Amino acid sequence: MLRKILVSQLRFGMYVHALEGSWFDHPFWRSKFLLTDPADLQALRVSGIKAVWIDAGKGVDVETATPPAAEAPPLGADTVVPLAVPPPVQQCSAKEEMQRATELLKRSRQQVTSVFNEARLGKAVDPQQCQPLVEQISASLARNGSALLSLARLKTKDEYTYMHSVAVCALMVALARQLGLPEDQVHEAGMAGLLHDIGKMAMPLDVLNKPGKLSDDEYAVMRSHPERGHAMLLAAQTSVSDAVLDVCLHHHEKVDGTGYPYRLAGEQISRLARMGAICDVYDAITSNRPYKTAWDASGSLARMAQWHGHFDTQLLHAFVRTVGIYPLGSLVRLQSGRLGVVTEHHPQQLTAPRVKLFYSTRARAAIVPVEMDLSSPQCSDRIVGREDPAAWGFSNLDALWT
Repeated sequence: MLRKILVSQLRFGMYVHALEGSWFDHPFWRSKFLLTDPADLQALRVSGIKAVWIDAGKGVDVETATPPAAEAPPLGADTVVPLAVPPPVQQCSAKEEMQRATELLKRSRQQVTSVFNEARLGKAVDPQQCQPLVEQISASLARNGSALLSLARLKTKDEYTYMHSVAVCALMVALARQLGLPEDQVHEAGMAGLLHDIGKMAMPLDVLNKPGKLSDDEYAVMRSHPERGHAMLLAAQTSVSDAVLDVCLHHHEKVDGTGYPYRLAGEQISRLARMGAICDVYDAITSNRPYKTAWDASGSLARMAQWHGHFDTQLLHAFVRTVGIYPLGSLVRLQSGRLGVVTEHHPQQLTAPRVKLFYSTRARAAIVPVEMDLSSPQCSDRIVGREDPAAWGFSNLDALWT
């Protein structure tokens, strides 16, 4: 059984399964080992790593571990602290979380690229290397539910294959929390999102990155990626949960039975796989890809709602509540005739976000940008509809909210 503990809780005989944070930041050439050497324990305590994952099936657990007399002198508190529910996360605004989320996405790109490229080279996948990344994504979303989700859309077409998995991980975590799932299932949903497309590493690069429409034969090859990914995860160095395997195999199924690979329908598709289908499609259509430009986020939700038979309706409604009727960066028209971009959500009033106004439709001219909280009792303006940035010739809206 995997368990996350503080470095101060480490004892000899524990099997270290993964180190919290990117492997670029820790002093060990390996991330899995039985802790028996006092030098290793000392190195962990001075490394700056705050937490590790241990495998209680391969070593002692927190409750059974006792510090032997030969243990190296601790640098901090040496008492075994019982695992407890983590304290509530201090929430913050989207603006406050933007910088941290930006740095996290940079680290994510490095880690996911490394893991996926190893898979492309035929090396066995080790999903547990991704545990700390899922934790960090989850923590960012706990601080603010919009910043990371919105920034993850802004990927270039060249990095889509890798960063799509990071974005789907974040969307799965956020949707799982919206549904009220326990935190262990939230984490599992995130891991499923991160690894759902690992099978694309078995696809020929000329097909995967083709800038135009795929031929029938090429499309047939691409449709095999869920099964190829499922096989890769089954052959992983460490066990992968059934739920993660299920999402990898079934995230392209549709509730009307027209999906692939097995044309499952309705309740034949697990809830987690139905969640994966929504998160996968949303990020795909709102991202720039080799063969298409991104659709705006708000318009994409409206289109998805019209694809009857594609998604689980109740889960799609929960997803809309997750990302907001007007996701960050959406272009909206106000009753006053001004245009603005959404910069912050109001958790209880989905139709009254904070917006940055920058254009007057009546004057057909730019105005000095001003922020407005539409949920404020003193605000008399309101959103009357969303707008297509392309129709107005706006190409730099991201600079207004990132």
